[in-house]
Amino acid sequence: MMIRDAVPEDAAAACEVMRRSIAQLCVADHRNDPKILWRWLSNKTPAIFKSWIRPDNMLLVAVEGTRIVAVGCVTDVGEITLNYVSPDARFRGVSTAMLNALERRARECGIGRCKLSSTKTALRFYLARGYSQDDPADGNFGTNSAYPMSKELD
Repeated sequence: MMIRDAVPEDAAAACEVMRRSIAQLCVADHRNDPKILWRWLSNKTPAIFKSWIRPDNMLLVAVEGTRIVAVGCVTDVGEITLNYVSPDARFRGVSTAMLNALERRARECGIGRCKLSSTKTALRFYLARGYSQDDPADGNFGTNSAYPMSKELD
């Protein structure tokens, strides 16, 4: 597996990974509620993905062969805005590798602390990787399970 900067040609496949990850892996968050799913998935389109490729965003993809298996993004102020894995690649270390790459990019920009908003599904994942919950969960996308978290980078 290789993690690299996203390019516009990745848009369709990257969106498919994000959409499948949300729909199949985050059921505890969206509870199969069509309204919540629609809100959460509505910005996971190729056109919007391409707009995320810009200097203040470090948009990355994890690739196995020619297949995208994860999508991640960290801003130039250390906010991790995306970390989605394909259901086919779950529990193989792909999400951890992506998180490590995002944190490395943040460090390279001189950022000492990363923050993110975790789903209920990913909460244990982030806690196990040194993130702490900063505030109670809020209602991101109507899920009532967006946990503000942060981590001091070494």
